[in-house]
Amino acid sequence: MSTPLSPEQIERLARRRAGAKLGWYVHAGVYLLFNGALFVFSALGLGHRSWSLYPVLGWGLGVVLHGIAVFVLGGGSGVRERLIERERERLRRTGR
Repeated sequence: MSTPLSPEQIERLARRRAGAKLGWYVHAGVYLLFNGALFVFSALGLGHRSWSLYPVLGWGLGVVLHGIAVFVLGGGSGVRERLIERERERLRRTGR
């Protein structure tokens, strides 16, 4: 059972979630631009074999995990809400 949010709480939560989503969009945009440039450098022969795949995979994993954190876990998903509620109950019981 949850209490309704006040207008101030709604505004703060909406701003925080919008900021997190904007952060992911910036992260994904920088990833695309930077790795596109690396692909061009690799294709132009800076090195004897294609090496641009390694940063694409590593950084790509980071972008995917960031997206999961923002859009799946951070957007009020059931998992996050259940964990928060569990912590609230623990704090109410123990007082710390």
